[in-house]
Amino acid sequence: MSIHPTALIAADAQIAADVEIGAYTVIGPGVTIAAGCWIGPHVVIDGPTTIGRETSIFQFASIGAAPQDLQYKGEPTRLEIGERNVFRENCTINRGTTKDQLVTRIGNDNLFMAGSHVGHDCVIGSHCVFANYATLGGHVEMGDWVHLGGFAGVHQFCKIGAHAFIANNTAVTRDVPPYVMAVGRPAEPHSVNAEGLKRRGFTPEQIRNIRDAYRTLYRSRLKLAEATEELNRRSAEQPELAPFVAFLNDTTPRRERVGIVR
Repeated sequence: MSIHPTALIAADAQIAADVEIGAYTVIGPGVTIAAGCWIGPHVVIDGPTTIGRETSIFQFASIGAAPQDLQYKGEPTRLEIGERNVFRENCTINRGTTKDQLVTRIGNDNLFMAGSHVGHDCVIGSHCVFANYATLGGHVEMGDWVHLGGFAGVHQFCKIGAHAFIANNTAVTRDVPPYVMAVGRPAEPHSVNAEGLKRRGFTPEQIRNIRDAYRTLYRSRLKLAEATEELNRRSAEQPELAPFVAFLNDTTPRRERVGIVR
């Protein structure tokens, strides 16, 4: 373990033997840091927070601070971070609240660029990219492989499907289905995130099927229920449409339903 002598570490913090901690960093009570992590200088990590293996946290980041919620009264909520995440300068990641599941949860292999923010009770998948100053309000759900452009903002309770792309300066106020590129203030569907799908190994045929599904939902003038029924039918022979259809059919209880971008 390599801990700079100016770092302040709570007595009950659990830190793996090979973790590096930089100058003037503060590790609070209830923090667990797994093997292979690198914590830079001037970082503050509050608990209860769990950080997975090989995660890097750069200077001036604030990880696991109390939620920015006027009704929060100091309850023991928590933050759970998976493995191999990177948090760049000035990132702010808040714990959960009692109004949800008590936890903010982040998956594996995500990149949070400088100044990005994750609000309380968010659930984030894996392999996501938050460009500089991308911001999530509270209770946001985000699938795998989502890319948020710089200064993009997502309103509380919104849901973003896997492989979606949110352009820079976009304001998301409604749910964005998987594969969709959303642009504007407020966000509107623009196209399919075809380039991202190519990079992740989707075949030309799969991408073509996803484009056709997008056209059915957004260009056919069908009502939402009619478009969903048509896509349900196609998904039996086009399994790449399954995440798209599951998103449209989602009836999981949520505190607030905001509808999809249309």
